[in-house]
Amino acid sequence: MEEVVQTYVRDKSFMGTVLVARGTDVILNKGYGSANLEWDIPNTPTTKFRLGSITKQFTAASILLLEERGKLKLEDPIKKYVPEAPAAWDSITIFNLLTHSSGIPNFTSLPDYNSLKLRDTPVAKTVATVRDKPLDFVPGEKMSYSNSGYLVLGDVIERITGASYEKFVKDNIFTPLGMKDSGYDSNTAVIPRRAAGYMPSPTGPVNAGFVHMSIPHGAGALYSTTEDLLRWEQGLFGGKLLSAASLAKMTTPFKSDYALGVVVRTANGRKVVQHGGGIDGFNTYLAYYPDNKLTVAVLANINGETPGQIATKLADLAFGGSVTLTSERKEIPLPVATLSKYAGTYEVAPGVNMVMRLDGDHLTTQLPGQPQFPVFPESETKFFLKVVDAQVEFFMDASGAVTHAVMYQNGRERKVPRLPQ
Repeated sequence: MEEVVQTYVRDKSFMGTVLVARGTDVILNKGYGSANLEWDIPNTPTTKFRLGSITKQFTAASILLLEERGKLKLEDPIKKYVPEAPAAWDSITIFNLLTHSSGIPNFTSLPDYNSLKLRDTPVAKTVATVRDKPLDFVPGEKMSYSNSGYLVLGDVIERITGASYEKFVKDNIFTPLGMKDSGYDSNTAVIPRRAAGYMPSPTGPVNAGFVHMSIPHGAGALYSTTEDLLRWEQGLFGGKLLSAASLAKMTTPFKSDYALGVVVRTANGRKVVQHGGGIDGFNTYLAYYPDNKLTVAVLANINGETPGQIATKLADLAFGGSVTLTSERKEIPLPVATLSKYAGTYEVAPGVNMVMRLDGDHLTTQLPGQPQFPVFPESETKFFLKVVDAQVEFFMDASGAVTHAVMYQNGRERKVPRLPQ
């Protein structure tokens, strides 16, 4: 496990803290790199990190607590609590917000978000930025990730309780579970042992941009430590917070593997309840394997996709599997004639295609909105990327024509059919 993490530390794509625990047995609990580069202060297991969207599971649990107390029902229309909502929201329920199936546009994807995030803004005013925009789809029709829905949920918690979201989460989750190093982040408060956030650049890490912490609210404003997140998983799945019925609701997927504030899927034959987070200067990943009571928490104070990659590899090792690091994969030469037969368009999802191109004597891959990246052969049919820990394998029919590829990343496999040329 240490070697896996050090691979990312050495290439400067990770600094942060990592925890792996089976039940209460802690296997790995360590900090890497700096909590503050300017003062060269190291990260430790008690360093506090912004969680980003890991916040959503705390918001979902808060809603379920309110349901248990008879304050609301998941089937309630949102207009019951936000009466000024537009007519387009009439059929949106609290359940739709929790499962990203409301159709409300994602406010962090709007063109004016970069200016909005700089100002101290009450949550109701932030919600107003999407209130008059048309829905992306009919509520309940499909799942499309939207931070806006979790802002509305945070607003609902405040309206029902008459207290701040921060106070409700502290009084009803953090304090009962002994999470003394968790809270609602602030741009002004002095918070001991809080990490500074960074972004990668061609010349090395730079200080991350500013976001006023009133903006992410119930969608992403909390901070915590890996040790507190272990307390959270043990409390949540140990029956210390929610009833068994509420926990079952929280961990039952609706569409696209999304349940209530968490993603629930099967990876390598094992059920995992997980969620990642990303906010200016921080990326995070928290996974819990309920059948084995395995917790993996990776918190980074530099932006990038490495927390999810690290967490997946550490889980594989915890289950006795083996891990091949990108640095251990060996590139082999293949003739251009072999490479050329893999060139083409592959359907990743409806309307989303991956394009494989022959560029000179090597293949490249490109997804919509991303640059082209080279892929490197390690066998005649298996290739790997170096920019991310991902692989692709090609499959052919009896005539030797390529029919589809399988993409491997973060413990998941995805079959992508080749489209007719």
